[in-house]
Amino acid sequence: METSLNPSASAAVTQEIQDGVAVLRFNRPDALNALDSNMRKGIVAALGAMASREDVRAIVLTGAGRAFAAGVDLKEAQSVRPEDVEAWFGEMRDVYHAIRMVEKPVVAAVNGVAAGAGFQMALVADFRVGCPSTRMGQPEINAGIPSVMGSFWMSLHLGLAKNMELSYTGRLMDAEECQTLGLLNRMAPDAELIAEARAMAAELAAKPQEAFRQTKRRFREVTQAAFEDAFRAAVEGQRACYEAGEPQQVMARFIAERQARKGEKPG
Repeated sequence: METSLNPSASAAVTQEIQDGVAVLRFNRPDALNALDSNMRKGIVAALGAMASREDVRAIVLTGAGRAFAAGVDLKEAQSVRPEDVEAWFGEMRDVYHAIRMVEKPVVAAVNGVAAGAGFQMALVADFRVGCPSTRMGQPEINAGIPSVMGSFWMSLHLGLAKNMELSYTGRLMDAEECQTLGLLNRMAPDAELIAEARAMAAELAAKPQEAFRQTKRRFREVTQAAFEDAFRAAVEGQRACYEAGEPQQVMARFIAERQARKGEKPG
């Protein structure tokens, strides 16, 4: 088993390669793998490295600790200025693009919470494996951020009524609901999640490689224009919300409440 990674990504994303399957773990367990800039850049770098390796035939994405990824880092998001929105959210767009561009199977092993940007990463993957602890959803609206990119990814998996419900309420779904809706392709006990995801990745990697590449490429082609349109709309929507001050107010209140629960001083 190999455990090294490109130095620029090693802190944010760890890797294991075994029998042709690379497991990439988001590595901020104390923050529930919230996606800060370092994490976003690390994911892009790690995916690029794995995509170019001949000894890697498939990739599994998962989170260290008890969460897949609990959305964007709130302290970082709170400090975003309206004029910074495009560059800030552009890093998240780069993550989605990197997953889409990998011409090998990408399987999300959804351990615990996958919320917001974490939920969306799981939706961008080719397949998803869940477990009883899985919780998935699109809670951006509760943080003062419009569900624009998230509603786009959900539109590729869900009907309009369910998409609107999840976008407007921001509620999280349990594993059973996710599987019923088809958002999870397979389920496994928590302790067997990675093994099941590896098995699924290996199963897909065993398909004729050029046929798989061409099939995935076609799915990418037919959704690319809509993806780019959703990014532009998300930038405009987020910029308007930041100009109104809603995300900053909501996140400041949430961070203060969290610090109070932990007995920390505001910082």
